[in-house]
Amino acid sequence: MIEINATILAQILNFLILVVLLRAVAYKPVARLLQQRSDKIKGDLDRAEADRKAAEQTLAQYKAQLADAQQKAQAIVEKANLTARQEHDAAVEETRKEIERMKLSAQAEIENERNRAFEDMKSQIVTLSLAAAGKVVSKNLDTKENDKLVNEFIGSLNKDMFADMK
Repeated sequence: MIEINATILAQILNFLILVVLLRAVAYKPVARLLQQRSDKIKGDLDRAEADRKAAEQTLAQYKAQLADAQQKAQAIVEKANLTARQEHDAAVEETRKEIERMKLSAQAEIENERNRAFEDMKSQIVTLSLAAAGKVVSKNLDTKENDKLVNEFIGSLNKDMFADMK
């Protein structure tokens, strides 16, 4: 059986005093330290959650700003393309007008040159006709001689006209 003697009672008493002292000196400060640490961890978690939410809001704002910036950039590109297309079309139209003006000017110049050439040819024909008539009148020859002179005159007239046209 168990014998209860003074040593066991002293040990129990020592143990109880040690428990009371440890509780007063060690347990309460450790429990307080653990509670403070638990409160700090809970506060850190709450702040981390608040920071996460703020980061999500900031990210959403940045995404919205980025989308807006992309839309503005697209609008600028479209406007630049439209302006370039309009300027190109205007330049093409101006070139067409210039070509048409040059064409009309060239046609007018060709017509003037043709008229001038025709007038020169008429003048030469008149001069040659007068010269031929003068030769015919001055020689006053027979019909064979007149036909020969007219044929020579027409031959020289053809040579002169074709020489001027070349």
